[in-house]
Amino acid sequence: MSEPIDNESPTPDHLLHTGAEHPVDPEDLVMASGRTPTPELIEKARQALERDGAVAVERLLP
Repeated sequence: MSEPIDNESPTPDHLLHTGAEHPVDPEDLVMASGRTPTPELIEKARQALERDGAVAVERLLP
């Protein structure tokens, strides 16, 4: 997940969740990085969640 962030606007906070209320899915992780979910990014996010668990999203959101 070390790819540069696109020049798109960041995802509004109200569309993101940290997993405290329910598990984070790969699309959430991509959106938390400020990128648009694409099949490639979703797969990378799925692998990151599988490898790192909730820590993957905690690295992106304070």
